[in-house]
Order: sequence, then C-alpha cells, then structure tokens
Amino acid sequence: MTAGNPIENAESAKKSADSSKGKQKNEAVAFAKDIVVIFFFYVVFSTFGWTSFHIPSGSMEPTLEVGDRIFVSKLSYGYNRFSFYFDPGFIPESRVFEDAPERGDVAVFTLPKRNYEDFIKRVVGLPGDRIQMRGGRLYINGDVVERSLVREVTYTSYNGAQRRVKEYDETLPNGIVHRIYESTDSGLYDNAGPFVVPPGHYFMMGDNRDGSSDSRNLGDIGYVPEAYLVGRADVTTFSLYDCDQGKDIFCPLGVPLGRFFNSID
Repeated sequence: MTAGNPIENAESAKKSADSSKGKQKNEAVAFAKDIVVIFFFYVVFSTFGWTSFHIPSGSMEPTLEVGDRIFVSKLSYGYNRFSFYFDPGFIPESRVFEDAPERGDVAVFTLPKRNYEDFIKRVVGLPGDRIQMRGGRLYINGDVVERSLVREVTYTSYNGAQRRVKEYDETLPNGIVHRIYESTDSGLYDNAGPFVVPPGHYFMMGDNRDGSSDSRNLGDIGYVPEAYLVGRADVTTFSLYDCDQGKDIFCPLGVPLGRFFNSID
C-alpha cells in the first residue's frame, strides 16, 4: 500500500474543503432567498388580503373571547396607509377600492393618538346617526334597539375576576342579530349621549357593554374616522381561550375547539 504524493493529497483535500464551503455558501444563499420570498408574499397577502389578529381583552365578549385568533379581511373596506404594518407616510389616508362598513360589522381600526394601537369593536353608528344610551338600552336615531334575554352567565374572567352577566340577543335596525353582555343597566356608559356621528366617521361599541371603552368615551376612542379602519373581522381561526373560565364552550381535553373556525357575526 502506498501513501501517495503528499502534495497531491493536500491539494485534493483543499479542493474538497473548498467544494464543501462553496456548497454550504450556495445553500445559505438559497435559504436566504427563500426567506425573502416568503416574507415578501406574507407582507403582500397580509396587506392586501387577510391578516391575523389576536384578542387581548374581554371588550367583545361573548362574540370574541380572550385568546381568539382571527382573520381580518383588508379587502372589505379598501386600502390606505393604515393597511400596512408600518406607516408609509408618503401614502395618503384616502382609500382606493373603498367600500363603506355596514352597521353590525365587527371591525378592526387603529388610533394614531394611541400610538397606532389596534382595536376591535362593532360598528353601531353610521355617519349622521344619532346614538344614545339610556338605562343600558341603545337608541339609534331615536328608536330603541330591541334585545331579548338569552340566559344569565357566571364565569371567571381572563384576569381572574368573578363575573355574572345577562346575555342578550340584540337586533340592529338593519336586521343584524348579535350577542351582548350586560352586567348592569346603570354602568359607566349606560347613560350617555346623545352622540351625532360626524361625516366620514363611525360609532364603535364593544359587545361586552359594561366592559368596553369605546366611542361612548369621547375623551378616549370617540368617533372613529373611516381612514383609520383596517378591516372586517371574518372568522376565528383557532383560540388559546382558557377553558377554566366556566363558559359553555366545547373544550375537550382543555382544547377550546368550540372557538375554532367560527364565522364572526
């Protein structure tokens, strides 16, 4: 057996090492390109199609629970600078492919005065509407919004507090029926208004009427300009809801399957 030429062996080893390094470099470049392409399509899809949001508070109970992950349609209301994750200041606030929200939509909007924080509420008042709360009842343009008692619910909230509420079906003037919670008819915002919604603005309210700061609080959220609308909440995808809260939600083995893939009404 011969050891071979040491110089040839060294050159062969060097070529093999260089080839391995070149292969690793090509794989790294290809991987980086894949990441860039995936990120590009994600940004395009989430800017112009649907984007994902999570529910951090109980202001929209029982429609949306803390821990729900939802898809929000950005196609629904058109596009402007607030359709992007970042704020491209050179893009105007006026919309392209604009379509107006309907009363009863569950909408996501942003508030520049709150450092571009996102909120989710229900569209209750349209431009020109007269909105008022009297004794816990919602009035739109002078007419009381009908509600019917579904049941009483006792549960533990996401922050550990015990809650007892009445759950109602509320029927808006355009026939949209949705659920609301009322813990009392004499809460902080149960006697408020009248509010006259300015042109180009919307009046937003949470379905958890005594657990939501919304357009009834003019010093905080107030009337929401149409330019600040991000999109319409369409469906829950999955949920990290805490099944120990004690609500009547299908939770086999502690997994809230009853919150998966529900249309948002």
